[in-house]
Amino acid sequence: MRSTPEIYDPDCQRCPRLVAFLGKVQQKHPSYFCRPVPPFGDPQAALLVVGLAPGMHGANATGRPFTGDACSDLLYGSLYDQGFSTGPRSVHAEDGLTMMSCRVTNAVKCLPPDNKPLPIEASNCRPFLQAEIAAVAPRVILCLGAVSHDAVVRCFDLTQWGIRRADLAFAHGAEYQLGRFVVIDSYHPSRYNINTGRLTEAMFKAVVARARTFVNVTAQSL
Repeated sequence: MRSTPEIYDPDCQRCPRLVAFLGKVQQKHPSYFCRPVPPFGDPQAALLVVGLAPGMHGANATGRPFTGDACSDLLYGSLYDQGFSTGPRSVHAEDGLTMMSCRVTNAVKCLPPDNKPLPIEASNCRPFLQAEIAAVAPRVILCLGAVSHDAVVRCFDLTQWGIRRADLAFAHGAEYQLGRFVVIDSYHPSRYNINTGRLTEAMFKAVVARARTFVNVTAQSL
């Protein structure tokens, strides 16, 4: 799928630190994608999954969000369980996997050093996420981690609903209604969170199932 420039710019140079870092990674791993990673999935999805940023040996290598790294199977397996994809695994960008009424993207499109984008880098990438939310018009937005949650919340003018950002604290399983959008939070399905017990597979699958419930209920009301 090809995204419009407003949603995704394959030649984006807004963040000098990230551009320089990608250049170094490309030298070490010539076969890696090493560019801003495009969104993946249905352009009119009811569920938009928003992650943090590409992983070094995952999305940054394969060119597809959450593909080829340790957390890929949990994410795509959980989406498959709820009927959002044609298969439980995302192995590489040409594996034939198709998303159904679901789209996966990142708050920051380029690989950051140590998986930690700077606030200015998240801010530079925000217009792409804002444009994507506007174009896709999902019913449900699933935020994977606090950085993703903050990026999504900042895409909205909360004053129209009389809401403050302080009223929208990140917490696993938290649910917020922002106009027509339902925002659901989950801890990031990283291997670190799983290994430390902060997030279990059951916890994550329950959040994805909850997202499916909201998708179904909203669809019935249209």
